[in-house]
Amino acid sequence: MIYHVRHLSTLTYDSAVDEARFNIRLKPIESPRQRLLNYRLSVTPLPHRRRERFGPYPVNTTRLEIDAPLGELSVLSEFSVEVFTPPPLGATSPTIAHVRRAAVDLADLGMFAPAAYLFSSRLATIEREIGVWAAPYLDPGAAIVPSILALSSALHAQFAYRPGATDTDTPPIEAFRARHGVCQDFAHILIVGLRAHGIPAAYLAGYIRTVPPPGMPRLIGADAMHAWVNVWCGPDLGWIAIDPTNDRVADEDYVVVAMGRDYADVSPVDGVYLGSPRQTTRVEVDMMPQDL
Repeated sequence: MIYHVRHLSTLTYDSAVDEARFNIRLKPIESPRQRLLNYRLSVTPLPHRRRERFGPYPVNTTRLEIDAPLGELSVLSEFSVEVFTPPPLGATSPTIAHVRRAAVDLADLGMFAPAAYLFSSRLATIEREIGVWAAPYLDPGAAIVPSILALSSALHAQFAYRPGATDTDTPPIEAFRARHGVCQDFAHILIVGLRAHGIPAAYLAGYIRTVPPPGMPRLIGADAMHAWVNVWCGPDLGWIAIDPTNDRVADEDYVVVAMGRDYADVSPVDGVYLGSPRQTTRVEVDMMPQDL
């Protein structure tokens, strides 16, 4: 499946800010699951300096430096990407105990290696309370694939999706105790639960194809970024992407922009500036299959 994606972010300030520095993470990564066909990033006003960087995780970052007073920043990301159907999960998978051992024994420190996704990170701090909740689904002798799917389904069933209930910096333990949140919270809770049991888990940011209800028109600009989880299931199966918010395995409906330890590694726009005015952010996203 080929998708065309248009993502417009507009940041507006009550009064002008100075010496603004921004990190933009909107260019999709390439992997065996997807191929980037073209990409364009347009920024208004034009930055005084612009630098591109890849890493240290599978993340493309554009660094913008704007030295003149700034009242509004417009960032337009446009691209086409081909997404391939993932292979079937199969009837057998290694045990959780086997995956734990393989994750620490693997002599690989690359950005897709499991080592970086085993421990606490800036936002996804391992919490005993979440680990205890996840324990009944993660028996060491059980096969890993059905176990992680069962844990994801339990999260989907026990937690309410509630937009506006949390912020981008809400700790997973707060959303866990409240039993509600958005896709970012669902992803963080699942990641913490898995890491608490020695299973490598990464945060995926990107887009999911949405289909309007029967008889209703597709709303232009109504799509949004989404978050889900990559779980390392051993050297043979590799990474398997799971979406706890929608209780499904990620397939060709998903476009990955970036993979990190948690949201802090992959946030689409962040930065610093001189000044303290209120910032308003408006986001418009369109994700269109080529055949529509």
